[in-house]
Amino acid sequence: MTAVTDRRQLQQIAARAADARVNVELETEGMTLNIGPQHPATHGTLRIVARLDGEQVIAAEPIAGYMHRGYEKLSEVRSYAQATALMNRIDWLGSFANEVPFILAAERLMDVEAPPRATHIRTILFEMSRIAHLILFLGDMGVQLGAVTPVFFAFRDREFVLNQIEAATGGRFHPYFDRIGGLKDDLPKGWIADTKAVMEKVRTFCDEIEDVLMGAEIFETRTRGIGVIPPDVAQQYGLSGANLRASGVDWDLRQIGRAHV
Repeated sequence: MTAVTDRRQLQQIAARAADARVNVELETEGMTLNIGPQHPATHGTLRIVARLDGEQVIAAEPIAGYMHRGYEKLSEVRSYAQATALMNRIDWLGSFANEVPFILAAERLMDVEAPPRATHIRTILFEMSRIAHLILFLGDMGVQLGAVTPVFFAFRDREFVLNQIEAATGGRFHPYFDRIGGLKDDLPKGWIADTKAVMEKVRTFCDEIEDVLMGAEIFETRTRGIGVIPPDVAQQYGLSGANLRASGVDWDLRQIGRAHV
């Protein structure tokens, strides 16, 4: 009888303690999180020491220099033509877009001008490389923020673009197609028609990815109003491209370049 009474008393005490815990707000300390430098957190180029309050970042310290590939030193013992192959590897996802600025700089130093057809082909392949990069960015951004489906769409449709880049240059990730004064080859027969068809598929991808991402409540919660850079700050830091336009500054180097052609 005594044992039963003691057990009942213990149960009553435990129940009162549980009720007390329910009515007390849980207090947690901030978390310090190391992001990177290992792949795939930041793909080997950066480490960020972040302090978090829940999902809100209250402080972030970037620590660069973990994966400097030494292009400058490698280029010291190579000609401009040889160094072009190294430029592909600065950014594997947009490799042709790395070749073009380097070649343009070399041509300007040598006072060499590529023929108009080569310039047009460069521009097309540059934009296709950028599109392939952005497709994967959108898919990967979704999976990083809790939406898994977009990355499958991205890998699927990015292949169509890479197929066309490979058909013209012979390389999917490292084309090495630019030459000082022009390009390695002309476009293969039927390439333009095939590329137009691929761009129609990319348009469909844009609609699909918008539906999938913009329809995901978690994705919207974690992106809307987050990381907004004021226009004056963006200009002070020298941002360009999509980052600058996202700050509300209408500045597109591609449009400016075409205006001067």
